[in-house]
Amino acid sequence: MKSDEKFLDILSRICEKDKRYKKDAYLFILFALEKKVKRLKKKRHITGYELLQSIRNIALEQYGMMARTVFESWGVYKTEDFGYMVLNLVEAKIMGKTDTDSLDDFKHIFDFKQVFEDNFKNWELV
Repeated sequence: MKSDEKFLDILSRICEKDKRYKKDAYLFILFALEKKVKRLKKKRHITGYELLQSIRNIALEQYGMMARTVFESWGVYKTEDFGYMVLNLVEAKIMGKTDTDSLDDFKHIFDFKQVFEDNFKNWELV
C-alpha cells in the first residue's frame, strides 16, 4: 500500500470511529498545520491557539463568509471540535503533542458566526 493510500485509510478509520467529523475537516487541519509550520523561521511545536489562527486565516482566504457553512458541512461547529479532531489525529499517530497540550487549548477561542459572518471585513489575517 502506498503511503498516501495508507494515510487515507487511517483517516477513514478515524472517521468511522468518530462519526462527528468528515474527512475533509481532518485534511483541512493538516493543511493549516503545514502552512503554519512553513511560515516559521525555526521548526518548533505549534500550539492549539496557533493552529486555530492558521485554520481561521485559511478559512477566510479560501471560503470567506461561507467558512462557517463549510465547517458545519464537515461537522465542525466550534473551535473545540478542531481540538477533538487533533486528539483523534494524535491518537492515530498522525500528529504529535506535548504534555501540556490539551483540549482546553481549543475551547472558546473564537466564535464562527462572529469571525466568519458578523465581523468578516474587520478581521486581519495573522
